[in-house]
Amino acid sequence: MPSPARQIRDVVFVDGVRTPFGKAGPKGMYAETRADDLVIKCIRELLRRNPSLPPERIEDVAVAATTQIGDQGLTIGRMAALLSGLPASVPGFAVDRMCAGAMTSVTTTAAGIGVGAYDVVVAGGVEHMGHHPMGEGVDPNPRILAERLVDPSALVMGSTAENLHDRFPHLTRERADAYAVESQAKLAKAYADGVIQHDLVPVATRSGDRGWGLATADEPPRPGTTLEDLAGLKTPFRPHGRVTAGNSAGLNDGATACLLASAEAADELGLPVRMRLVSYAFAGVEPEFMGVGPVPATDKALAKAGLSIDDIGAFEINEAFAVQVLAFLDHHGIADDDPRVNPYGGAIALGHPLAASGVRLMTQLSRTFEARPEVRYGLTTMCVGIGMGGSVIWENPHHPDFGQNRDQEDAA
Repeated sequence: MPSPARQIRDVVFVDGVRTPFGKAGPKGMYAETRADDLVIKCIRELLRRNPSLPPERIEDVAVAATTQIGDQGLTIGRMAALLSGLPASVPGFAVDRMCAGAMTSVTTTAAGIGVGAYDVVVAGGVEHMGHHPMGEGVDPNPRILAERLVDPSALVMGSTAENLHDRFPHLTRERADAYAVESQAKLAKAYADGVIQHDLVPVATRSGDRGWGLATADEPPRPGTTLEDLAGLKTPFRPHGRVTAGNSAGLNDGATACLLASAEAADELGLPVRMRLVSYAFAGVEPEFMGVGPVPATDKALAKAGLSIDDIGAFEINEAFAVQVLAFLDHHGIADDDPRVNPYGGAIALGHPLAASGVRLMTQLSRTFEARPEVRYGLTTMCVGIGMGGSVIWENPHHPDFGQNRDQEDAA
């Protein structure tokens, strides 16, 4: 007997929050704070901000972490759900796609909403790089190098960024430094304008040396950074290289979480609609050049949506390394200082707690949509370790033509 035809449902981004991002290490503000407590704060804040949502209506909790041991282990999505006070009937699971962990939490659960498996979910990510440095406990199969499946540099993210400089020699250190200075300046302005603060969840902290504190702002930013400041920095991944601590994201601690729902459930429950998911895609590239991953991932997502890069009016590109962003912009003929790109600054200034960053991009894009109703489509995209990229295209509900091209999307 043939299966009945199934209508794919619209998936909407209801709300997103994050902790302030901290510097990893013994002097960072989260040095003595558990990773799972960071994401628990985010989930509780989503519930507080959306009181019309009964907790029992949440049907799954997907939480990403790159290093799933210690306070990031034990199926962290399920543990976070329980510790957040959600009913025991709400399940949860853990996700890992390195830097795109939270992005994958979103796309995986969104697909479930699309086919009717869920109505409302929580998706997010956490990374405490102070407790769990990147690569902790890993045991790469020796074949990957012995059989030359990848270049040895593929396992060192900073080296892959140097490889991008080699592949695209016109992407100079000076250009990367200039981009980094602008990222810091844009974030400083966003803070001054009160754009960032609304998304932050205050976190109580403790330190044996400093006592109790309250984290209310990001720790990594360096407002006032100049080209002269960056020019004197060392290149740790290669002698006389181009990648520095100043034109790269740092090592950070932090968590993010968002609410996703079907359009019908959002309407039923009186939940806000900040964005509609249009399409998404992931793509693989040569691991030693992982920074180009957003290029094919974006091309795939655009093709699935029946759109072109010219249709995208706002970009949130994760700034793992300045050169990786510049490679994406060059490929698409976009200027380094295009105002559509990361208008509130990016990971070079804010930090990049690996598996948490995808939802941070989405939350910032939703702010752009609110401020710019003339922008119809936006893109969140990021490179991913071991040679991947991920991209998600969203539609602005404030645009006058919102929702009018569904047939085009379905045909694509």
